[in-house]
Amino acid sequence: MESERIMTSGVHREDGEIELSLRPKALRDYVGQAAIKESLSIYIKAALERRDALDHMLLYGPPGLGKTTLACIVAAEMGQNVRITSGPAIDRPGDLASILTNLNAGDVLFIDEIHRLSRSVEEVLYPAMEDGALDIMIGKGPTARSLRLDLPRFTLIGATTRAGQLSAPLRDRFGITFRLQMYTPQELAQILKRSADILGMPFDEDGILEIAGRSRGTPRIANRMLKRVRDYAQVKAEGRITRAVAREGLDMLDVDGLGLDQVDRAVLATMIDKFSGGPVGLDTLAASTGEDAVTIEDVYEPYLLQLGFIQRTPRGRVATDLAYRHLGRTAPAGNAPKSEQVRFFDDEDK
Repeated sequence: MESERIMTSGVHREDGEIELSLRPKALRDYVGQAAIKESLSIYIKAALERRDALDHMLLYGPPGLGKTTLACIVAAEMGQNVRITSGPAIDRPGDLASILTNLNAGDVLFIDEIHRLSRSVEEVLYPAMEDGALDIMIGKGPTARSLRLDLPRFTLIGATTRAGQLSAPLRDRFGITFRLQMYTPQELAQILKRSADILGMPFDEDGILEIAGRSRGTPRIANRMLKRVRDYAQVKAEGRITRAVAREGLDMLDVDGLGLDQVDRAVLATMIDKFSGGPVGLDTLAASTGEDAVTIEDVYEPYLLQLGFIQRTPRGRVATDLAYRHLGRTAPAGNAPKSEQVRFFDDEDK
């Protein structure tokens, strides 16, 4: 199942405890996203000098890049409490009203997957964000009346992996918008070193770089693989993570040098072996691989597109020459044009 794959950037049940222990607590300890950190430090300092709450903030980008961590850091830097919830957890307007009325002045409300809020809940959120007020309907029918409650000044931080699914009225009410970028191998190596130190794991620089190079530019995946390599090193290599140990541990997990696992390679192999490289429709590809079409489109395909292994065409998906070479196949003449491969590690780190 997709949720059990080590290479998925979604949250595993086992991630909760380790993520909490490894999350940085201050902006200076947050690795990567340099432009966002610089802007945030200015906005936070200005808000503190004014003794005012920070503007409402929208964070968007692929999962696993640290949106929740960044929200907690903002609250800590502002010296305020943070309340964490998610869009699917807020079913009714009354649920949101309960959360809002229990906030203190300056508190941070973090809503993950904010694009999944229902329209009725969104409508309660609009006056809360814009006017600091909560409109409540009392009674029903002809006797119904509206009651407006004043709310303390708070900061809403919304996070989403699908900014395009946010309604325009909600999106326009955020004063600050940041898009989180994928991490470089060097940035991931810094994160892994910090994590290894916290977990008390001895390591070599090359071993950390090997893990970073296979982590798809995602800290969540990097920390997850670090745990698995730690287990392998503990049993097979006296506990120290060297390059050879990292390679052996990741090879055991069937994760190759570009971070592709067995499922990713199966999707490419199906396109190449069964459909001569394509074009092949999404539903046909899903039926041939036994995977759900939505899962292929949302989970597997983005990284393969990023690497330049597949292309989308009006007739369907097409495997590129890069995919043929990666699987050790010979591309037929007149195949999809070559595209530049996205590298997540330097040549000398192969």
